[in-house]
Amino acid sequence: MENQESFARNSDAPQQQPPETSMTAENTMKQSSQRIKREASWPSVLFYIHLNILGLYGVFVMFTGASFLTILFTFTLAFLGILGATAGAHRLWAHRTYTASTSLRLFLMLCQTLAGQGPIYGWVQAHRLHHQKFRHEDDPFYSAHNFLAAQVHAQIMSYTPEQQQLLNDVDMSDIQQDKVVMFQKKYYWVLYFFLHVLLPVNAPLEYWGDSMAAATFVTFSLRYLIVLNVCWLINSAHFIWGLDKNFKPSDSNSVFFITKSYWPQYHYLLPNDYQSGEFGDYGTDFTTAMIRVFAALDMATDLRTISSVAVRKGLTTAVETGRPIVECIQEQATEEINEMPKNHYLNRDRFM
Repeated sequence: MENQESFARNSDAPQQQPPETSMTAENTMKQSSQRIKREASWPSVLFYIHLNILGLYGVFVMFTGASFLTILFTFTLAFLGILGATAGAHRLWAHRTYTASTSLRLFLMLCQTLAGQGPIYGWVQAHRLHHQKFRHEDDPFYSAHNFLAAQVHAQIMSYTPEQQQLLNDVDMSDIQQDKVVMFQKKYYWVLYFFLHVLLPVNAPLEYWGDSMAAATFVTFSLRYLIVLNVCWLINSAHFIWGLDKNFKPSDSNSVFFITKSYWPQYHYLLPNDYQSGEFGDYGTDFTTAMIRVFAALDMATDLRTISSVAVRKGLTTAVETGRPIVECIQEQATEEINEMPKNHYLNRDRFM
């Protein structure tokens, strides 16, 4: 902000700035404005308009004509899709907060396909760019704007050439070595058709004789609408549960670091904690509980977390040495995780 104010003051003083420099600055600002302009993806716009209409009609069908089995089946598939996005695409593949066995990766890959958000590879790539450019104009999810822009507007806009280049520059070497992810990427649309479209529509018709309206508008359209809006919150929830970017009390940093009460700020600075919930909570959400269940079944290992004790030690080190806060906390977290028992997830109160 100080640099911007200084730039503005200098711009108001022609005697201190040659005309050529002024013109160059003006051209740069114009180029920057053009660079961040994004065009609407009209196929996406039309698709989401139709999905919202059909999904809302599905609410009516659910209460008037759908069987209990269809409703139960719909919300089961919705839950699995959300689990694939949160425990799978977000916490496992985007942030590597834990290590998953091949069978668990296969299960989460199938669940993520049920979400209908595109291949895991592209999801992780965009989310990592979102973290790199958080609250910057290059963020594809408009973290510098408002909730509506991040939740809705970002989903119907195409990437600029600059954003596409930034996406290509994201380090995806770990994902490229994951055979499960690369298999899904290669055969995504086949998996999408059978798991996301055919299974939800066919099962109510074939196995318990429900109507075509219930299968189409409830099990497919309504489910898809719910899953998409919940999963989009992964990239927009910081507007709901985070600190307002214009409200910065003197103790805000220490508050969210030590108590983890302001989830988004903690998550965006230290994203590799498996307990960071997507929807404003820490360590108490259903996805975290499921990861602990997977760990108890030996399907998930190396659960990474950072206790409040390690955070306080890291803050103290940062103050005493002048080193970056995140670097000091990560250093303390590494020392702590090496001393933790493998089943530390069973003693949640001690390691938080």
